[in-house]
Amino acid sequence: MSADTMAARTTEPVEPPKTTANLSRRWAAVLAVVVPTLVTCVHALGYGRWLVDDAGITFAYARSVAQGNGPVLQPGATAVEGYSDPAWLGVLTVGRWLGLFDHGAWFGIPDYVLFPKGIALLCCIGVFVALYRTAAAVTERPALVAGVAGVITALVPSFVIWCFSGLENSLLALAVVSLASVLVRAAASGTLARPGVAIACGALAALAALTRPDGALYAAAYPLVALLFVTRPALRRTLWVVPLSVVTFLIPWGAYLAWRIAEFDAVVPNTALAKGQSAPTVDSIRKAVDLASYLGWPLVLVAVVCLGAALARPSRTRTGLVALLVPLVLAIIGFSVLLQDWMPQYRFATPVWPLAALATSIAAAHLLPQLAVRGRAALAVLTAIACTLAGISWWQNYDEFSTGPTVPLCVVVQQAQEYDGYARIMGVRDATVLLPDIGGTALAGNLRVADVAGLADKRIAQFWSDEDMAGLRDYVFTELQPAVIHIHGSWANATGLLDDPRMQTDYLRLRWTSATGANLVRRDLIPNPAVQDELIKFARHSATVQAQLGPQRTRSCGDVLRPEA
Repeated sequence: MSADTMAARTTEPVEPPKTTANLSRRWAAVLAVVVPTLVTCVHALGYGRWLVDDAGITFAYARSVAQGNGPVLQPGATAVEGYSDPAWLGVLTVGRWLGLFDHGAWFGIPDYVLFPKGIALLCCIGVFVALYRTAAAVTERPALVAGVAGVITALVPSFVIWCFSGLENSLLALAVVSLASVLVRAAASGTLARPGVAIACGALAALAALTRPDGALYAAAYPLVALLFVTRPALRRTLWVVPLSVVTFLIPWGAYLAWRIAEFDAVVPNTALAKGQSAPTVDSIRKAVDLASYLGWPLVLVAVVCLGAALARPSRTRTGLVALLVPLVLAIIGFSVLLQDWMPQYRFATPVWPLAALATSIAAAHLLPQLAVRGRAALAVLTAIACTLAGISWWQNYDEFSTGPTVPLCVVVQQAQEYDGYARIMGVRDATVLLPDIGGTALAGNLRVADVAGLADKRIAQFWSDEDMAGLRDYVFTELQPAVIHIHGSWANATGLLDDPRMQTDYLRLRWTSATGANLVRRDLIPNPAVQDELIKFARHSATVQAQLGPQRTRSCGDVLRPEA
């Protein structure tokens, strides 16, 4: 070999080893997950240790199941499916069996706070991993696309609030986004007709359905996507794998349905009966519009433009987007058909946010390289303005909720101790308290809980389903006859309990808890005027103590939540 040849070879550019490129991609993938996770953590910390009282309902059921008392709100109570999240209940029950939940504190943080929030964080990490895997199937820069989609998701107050509320939202988001990821990757690679894909989609849809009843809608995701992309050569195979996915869904979902019928003698959860869930109406469309308003119309307009452009021409990106839009539309439908939720921040919309953010990010990444410099600049400016306006709105939502979160579990626990005090002063044992906030009361109170909302009370749920408030009042005053009643807000207005003449004759109002709320005790359980004076004094003291909890609504309330001995 001549010296000239050797010199020429030494001056040729040397390609970097492939391992270096792979390492860079891996680090980019890690950052695409880590950055949104950090944003989520910082965002969630703003809500402190807040848990919503409704989460306490499932906590109480998990305790009963783990202790061998069966699916009951309290030991000795009638078995009623007062929860609507059996998969989340299973997670909490396993956590209690392992000593990770409902036992004490870890590093100064009660495990009833740390465990559900820790599981929520793991689910969010799973969501961000699924976002990356989805983007990797249809874009050239998956880390950037997934990172942007993940950060947007982590900034949406609705997503973070309800994922870290103690409820099942994070698990549902993981199931739905993972389902969407499987669909997109299979559609992009032309493997939708594979049995493994059908089984995975059916299993993830079953997880969604067992996490929340409206999750059953996602059983339609795989059949819809498979039929959208079916080709003549794969027609026979598609017609075989679609039923396979459905059967995979039906096995666990049907098994739970059979158990529900055998255990509770009901086809639907008692929560659905109490809420009077009905068929969707034209007004359901308005709820979908509300989601757009929450995001901000300028941002929605940018998203629609990007999606429209990306769907206009055949491409791998369009294929992936079509597959992604199916679960997104199902998520919006699921939110829209449910009855209007009294809680703020769109509790039932959790899967919508990551799916919408991912679809928009993929579409924008596809559109930008096709635009001229002016077009890119215009889109960038419009996007910046839209994001700024959305960010202002989200900050306002964050600030409002962080200073006044919805029905904190620990506030209800404090109130439960007041009801226990009433019974103790009256010398009443085995007493019942009627109230709408039952989570903290069941976890930490000594009194038997009667749920005026009907979630964990089959008899009262039927009154709500029949819209028979007169029957509900008759039942309360003639049969149930609770020793203590706490009623407030819409529950007081809807039931008419406070306005019923029997409330005035049979019960003594100890104090108003709000403009439409009061604490009352049965007059015939007060043995003498001295006890009555003591009750009123105790009620005033309790009011003072609870008023001091105002600035502490995002704090926990002790290492364990147990009824006092």
